[in-house]
Amino acid sequence: MTADRPRRPVVSARLRILLWLIVVMAVAMGSVALAVRAILIAEVENDSVQLLEQEAREFEQFASEGLDPDTGRKFDDPGRLLYTHLRRQHADDDELLLGVMADGRIIRQDREGPYDLQDDAAAMRRILAAPGPSGRTPSPAGEIRWAKIETAGARPATFVIAYFIERDFAEVDQMVRVMGGVSALALLGGAGIGWIVSGRILAPVRLVRRTAAEITEQDLARRIPVQQRDDVGELAATFNAMLDRLDRAFATQRRFVDDAGHELRTPITIVRGHLELMGDDPAEREETMRLVSDELDRMSRIVEDLLLLAKAERPDFVQLQWVPVTELTSDIYAKVRALGDREWVLDGIGEGEARVDPQRVTQAVVQLAHNAVQHTGPGDTVRVGSALDDERARFWVADSGPGVRPEDRERIFDRFAHGGAAGRRPRTGAGLGLAIVTAIAAGHGGTVRLGGEYGQGATFELDLPRAGRGKGQQP
Repeated sequence: MTADRPRRPVVSARLRILLWLIVVMAVAMGSVALAVRAILIAEVENDSVQLLEQEAREFEQFASEGLDPDTGRKFDDPGRLLYTHLRRQHADDDELLLGVMADGRIIRQDREGPYDLQDDAAAMRRILAAPGPSGRTPSPAGEIRWAKIETAGARPATFVIAYFIERDFAEVDQMVRVMGGVSALALLGGAGIGWIVSGRILAPVRLVRRTAAEITEQDLARRIPVQQRDDVGELAATFNAMLDRLDRAFATQRRFVDDAGHELRTPITIVRGHLELMGDDPAEREETMRLVSDELDRMSRIVEDLLLLAKAERPDFVQLQWVPVTELTSDIYAKVRALGDREWVLDGIGEGEARVDPQRVTQAVVQLAHNAVQHTGPGDTVRVGSALDDERARFWVADSGPGVRPEDRERIFDRFAHGGAAGRRPRTGAGLGLAIVTAIAAGHGGTVRLGGEYGQGATFELDLPRAGRGKGQQP
């Protein structure tokens, strides 16, 4: 005996939707934060390059065009040039401007800079010894972006522009952290809203699940209210349609069992009683076997009729095809003439084609003719005919019998129902004939109508759509 497998924990659809929403939102917000950081870093890099280039251009322009305020002539002393230029510049908080003389003396602005670069001999040595006009170098205050320009003359000096970019990077990181905090709050808010919205959207699904769990074979009447015109609403509507089909199927099954039990109980009782009372007399035994055989035949007919009525609930009960009504009527007339010694009359014949099931139509009309034979006598008239127009196909059987009493006109189409006027012959059927005819008409999307006045005969007409819009069939 194998052990039962442990049940896997059930994760609700609502929770899965929320988790996917959180993951998608987190990935989207993280991607946005990374993209924003990359953009801001690129802007910081670009701004630092532009600042260095701008300071370099201003110094070059001042060196070539500027005049010494003391002499009114161009600068001939690099130290005087650097000193004058530095006094006129207003450096940013992260910017440091220095002048380095050939003898190593450093000229600086009279302000507190971001870092005492002039005291960092190693960093100054790297900047001055670098072959290019700009570059990067590390320092205790972070990375330095620098540019340098050498003055012309016998005693060249160097103008150094240093930009400490780490604080800009720190501001970018701080902004990204703020974005992360805001995104986290937005994520929590979005998760809460998603939980509420998903709950409202999935409410019909939960209702479907609970309804399915509560429905039993004895209780198929519950339905789900459809309030949304979307996929979830369609699910509820589809579920209701499924319940309708199940309800009809179980109702058909119960009705079949009830009808079979009700109608078969009598012949079974008759058969059992005659068999129990049967003696040894050959004539009595022969009579008993004849009665038993008749009852068994009747039971067989009842079962076949009940099975046919049960099959009428299936979509494939009728198989539609275009058939010539003239030929179908002629075939039906030839078959019904053998049912009894009556005055058979072909009352009319439709010309053209109709989309019907020829076997079911034949079965229905033959059943109507059989009823007419049961309620008439030899020599009475039974008329069979058909007619066809643009929309309808009609088949009828009319007899000259006693007709149907007004109080029975509706009831005779029910199962196991018999008319109050029995006609000229004792009742022999189970009362399923007209129910079968009604089922065949309904399978075609049509109806059965009863005409004629009581005492003047009866006319049963099968009225069907010519286009054959039958149940389970496409027009």
